[in-house]
Amino acid sequence: QVQLVESGGGLVQAGGSLRLSCAASGDTFSTYAVGWFRQAPGKEREFTAAISWSGGITYYADSVKGRFTISRDDAKNTVYLQMNRLKPEDTAVYYCAARRSFSTAASVLMRPNEYPFWGQGTRVTVSS
Repeated sequence: QVQLVESGGGLVQAGGSLRLSCAASGDTFSTYAVGWFRQAPGKEREFTAAISWSGGITYYADSVKGRFTISRDDAKNTVYLQMNRLKPEDTAVYYCAARRSFSTAASVLMRPNEYPFWGQGTRVTVSS
């Protein structure tokens, strides 16, 4: 199985950028699909972005489409979430999650219950 560690969170002003990293270890990462989810205070965890095992398919929540970009570098066993034009409503703890799967279906990659492996989260705070 795979272990995941997120990094890159922090405090940023509205309109700024951050890049989150999800570093994996313990298994062949190139066979895993990866999702980013976020949880704001008092709210449920929600889908943010996902990338298929090959990197060829990506999905985004409507709220981040055009501002966030998910990518992967399997040579570094890392998935990134580039976040631009950040808004105060992007404030949340961001989690990466992985599933060993060749599925590219949105119904799978966008659902948190489909991911058995999770990192500990990294906090993003966007000030207005």
